Amino acid sequence: MDTLSEAGLSRPQLDADARALLFTSARTATSFAATPVTDAELLEIWNLAKWPPTASNTQPLRVLFVRTAEGKDRLIPHLAEGNRPKSLSAPVVAVLALDTAFHEHVPHVFPRNPGLKDVYEADENLRITNGTFSAALQIGYFVLAARAVGLVAGPMTGFDKDGVDAEFFPAGRLKSLALVNLGHPGENAWRDRLPRLSPETTVQWA
Repeated sequence: MDTLSEAGLSRPQLDADARALLFTSARTATSFAATPVTDAELLEIWNLAKWPPTASNTQPLRVLFVRTAEGKDRLIPHLAEGNRPKSLSAPVVAVLALDTAFHEHVPHVFPRNPGLKDVYEADENLRITNGTFSAALQIGYFVLAARAVGLVAGPMTGFDKDGVDAEFFPAGRLKSLALVNLGHPGENAWRDRLPRLSPETTVQWA
């Protein structure tokens, strides 16, 4: 039972080191060391990333971990040329995809309104729009979870989605949205940090 919430008290906060690990000092890696990434580490990423919110708890994101030489041979040709060296050096490339039939699980994951399954079944546009939004949220959670378990991540959208889907998801149910290279940083892994927009540009008050 969450006594802090019940009492209306402040929630615990991450310390400066944890905030740096996840946000302020975290970088997108462009090269990776040969250090292996274990199945346990990959499952740990997912077991963290599954907890944050999605619309009606639908959890539409699916993950394919590409880690074998054969899997890389199938994946790399579908990447933009500039992205291929990064993914070749990464021990693992996660293909993050939308399950277009995520609504099948609604009675289990959202039991307070099992009828939502039928709403989504009848309206494909609503299903794909809402599913894509929630899956995009989950991609962000996935990157933070990778950082939390001590790995670096390199998220990318520069790839032929139709080609990847035909290669790995020929049934048509899963639609790739992003790739994330995973591993430990290699030589010259970081580019110069680019500027971030200020609150004066991005934040309004009402």
